[in-house]
Amino acid sequence: MDILLYILIFIMGTVFGSFFTLAIYRIPKRQDITHTHSYCPNCNHKLGFLDLIPVFSYIFLLGRCRYCKEKIRPRYLIIEILSGVLFLLVAYLMNISIDNLKVTVLAEGAFMALYLCFVFIMAGIDLENRKIEKSISMYGILLSIAYIVYLCIVEKDSIYRYIIYLVFYILILILDTVTLKRYAKNSYVHGVILTAITMVIFTGEYVMINTIIMTSLAVAINLLLHKIQNIKKKVRREEKNYGKDVDYGFYLGVSNIVNLLFVLAWYKFFV
Repeated sequence: MDILLYILIFIMGTVFGSFFTLAIYRIPKRQDITHTHSYCPNCNHKLGFLDLIPVFSYIFLLGRCRYCKEKIRPRYLIIEILSGVLFLLVAYLMNISIDNLKVTVLAEGAFMALYLCFVFIMAGIDLENRKIEKSISMYGILLSIAYIVYLCIVEKDSIYRYIIYLVFYILILILDTVTLKRYAKNSYVHGVILTAITMVIFTGEYVMINTIIMTSLAVAINLLLHKIQNIKKKVRREEKNYGKDVDYGFYLGVSNIVNLLFVLAWYKFFV
């Protein structure tokens, strides 16, 4: 029976992954993500049911639009598969099973799924546009507040542990509002900090410390490789501004998920 449950969770994960690809494409363009029917970004033809089956539609259509025959970016297939595998792994490591479907377990699983939505969409948009969308940050904040309320009421956790994070939320939002009014633009740094606060609320301080360390190492390696590449290509000094374009939100997202899986696996197999 658990196998059927995990197959269902994997399928649900791929459906979420399909939504992630839609959100990553539409949110930066300020397009509706809930009511507007899915369409081909090349020919704008509305997609039918057979065009929207996660993973299988891409395979059966050979990676091309049914209507204009334009190639579909492989990222759609990759995100759907990664999302399905991630949902499956998290459910397994959280000991979600037929015999353990209690209200608290389902609630924790639901919050984790919604949190993974936040990380996936935030990281995907940042990778594509180097931008932390304000709407995604607000979604993460509201989700964090709901999770804190759940922890304090159901899990009897202490609210004092989270007060400092809520204060940081308020301070960063005030700074971001001031920056927006003064310079007519959102601050990327503020978005990264808001993302980090949401992550620490959901995954804890230990995971967040390792996330920051892994992110720093990944960014340093990336910058080093890019510098070596520039030296080989003899890029002029004034063109060497890659450090200002690093997708910190993307690296944070990937590092956070990797460390979260590691900690869940540690508790499942060794504690």
